[in-house]
Amino acid sequence: MGTVTLGVSIAVPEPYGSLLQERRAAFGDTAAPGIPTHVTLLPPTEVDAAALPAIEAHLAAVAAASRPFPMRLSGTGTFRPLSPVVFVQVVEGASACAWLQKRVRDASGPLVRELQFPYHPHVTVAHGIAEEAMDRAYAELADYAAHWSCTSFALYEQGEDLVWRKLHEYAFGGGGEIPGVPPQTTPANRPTPSLRP
Repeated sequence: MGTVTLGVSIAVPEPYGSLLQERRAAFGDTAAPGIPTHVTLLPPTEVDAAALPAIEAHLAAVAAASRPFPMRLSGTGTFRPLSPVVFVQVVEGASACAWLQKRVRDASGPLVRELQFPYHPHVTVAHGIAEEAMDRAYAELADYAAHWSCTSFALYEQGEDLVWRKLHEYAFGGGGEIPGVPPQTTPANRPTPSLRP
């Protein structure tokens, strides 16, 4: 069956998700259209495709043991010079994200992996672009704020076209499949939401 590249993340809901995806693209990050706005729980991980049923069962169990929690984003941060990333900070919900990502990568499950850097929940808004553009992203989103109730996470697969597509969304508390987050592309004729909620 071969291998697949998977990721697990918390989607940033609308209207925030599309706005941040559009801003990321505007800063010159060409990967932005293929990456829905998110907080990572499991970074891109290559697995045997035959392991998908076990992975899905594991994620369903993690979600069933979880409860909704408030998420709040505020201001910007950066991992430079260690990593060429500018992000919007998770200022509420970070400890819950850390708990979830540990359960997703639990040694008893099918998604065990070491992380390149210590886990730090965030929403990437610029990655691997020119320093001037990174500085602009850092400055222009410095006053950004958003908040919502996080009620699920999702499993994504990266296609050969490098676009990430949702395979399944897992509701907290074992609630089963829930309505998905809308595609994060804004038609030209739709008003662009304000940076402030």
